[in-house]
Amino acid sequence: MDRLSYHDVMARRTTNDASPGMARQDPAGSDIGEPAARVLRRFRLVFNAVRTHFQQVEKKAGIGGAQLWALSIARARPGIGVNDLAAAMDVHQSTASNLVKSLVERGLLVAEKNGTDRRTVQLRVLPAGTAVLRKAPGPMTGVLPQALASLDPKTLARLDADLAKLITALDADERAANIPLGQ
Repeated sequence: MDRLSYHDVMARRTTNDASPGMARQDPAGSDIGEPAARVLRRFRLVFNAVRTHFQQVEKKAGIGGAQLWALSIARARPGIGVNDLAAAMDVHQSTASNLVKSLVERGLLVAEKNGTDRRTVQLRVLPAGTAVLRKAPGPMTGVLPQALASLDPKTLARLDADLAKLITALDADERAANIPLGQ
């Protein structure tokens, strides 16, 4: 039997054809199989990339990622209403309303009741909001939405189906789907 070096063993552990019997221990002490550990590491990479981007946004722009996204939509679509903002961000109307409220309180956005329908507000970015947008790192939508938008339809469909299985296994609360990560 050939002796394998440490590097050979590590290379075999990180390849796609790693043996199913290889395991890693999670912090609680239970073993998880190498395929699960490899996928877990990939999720960590995704989450950490998203978190790092939001930290950079907060540091450079002084507002959260979801607030930045809302502000950028309001700049791109002057006069947009809260319901349309919610649709553009794929969030619940109350979430968009809370984002608008915080941006108005910070003096970055104004919500005006103009036109014939006085029940709805139109959003307009103030000069201070434009200044924040100028110094904010892109992408304004966040790194995850931008990365997902860059994937081809077949990959997105496969990812969607596989994540649906994971969500079922997690028994996750589906209502959390419309809460932005950068909030």
